[in-house]
Amino acid sequence: MSDLRDSAKRVQEVLHQYHINAKVIEFKELTRTSQEAANTIGCEVGQIAKTLIFKGKQSEKPICIIASGTNRVDEKKIAACVGEPIERADPDYVLKYTGFVIGGIPPVGYTLESPPLIDEDLMNYSELWAAAGTPFAVFQLKPEDLLKITKGQVVNLKK
Repeated sequence: MSDLRDSAKRVQEVLHQYHINAKVIEFKELTRTSQEAANTIGCEVGQIAKTLIFKGKQSEKPICIIASGTNRVDEKKIAACVGEPIERADPDYVLKYTGFVIGGIPPVGYTLESPPLIDEDLMNYSELWAAAGTPFAVFQLKPEDLLKITKGQVVNLKK
């Protein structure tokens, strides 16, 4: 673990705290986008659990979405789930609330007021891959482990 970047080490430590047998892997190639990650890992794009941060338009609270790499999220469906219109969060906002940069946001390692909304399509895979704190790091996990560590709510989010 000592050869991991600091933010990837943080993710690995969180996974250990949850007793999830997942190992953070860092690549030389970028894994910033779902397609880049799938190409580098050698999995289907749909198996990539991409973490997106939105902002409530009125409350300005962060809203975490974990979506399948193949899906575009429907912002109207998200707004209906959270009870207010949403907007995309800028990189500074994302860093402030998660401690991670866009392109490497893991589904764990930070606390938000509300649990994440998880794309129901992710539940169709036996294994998922998620970002691990940098645009070069990922880890593998099962859908049930994603639910365990995030306490997220599974919903239909796709456009």
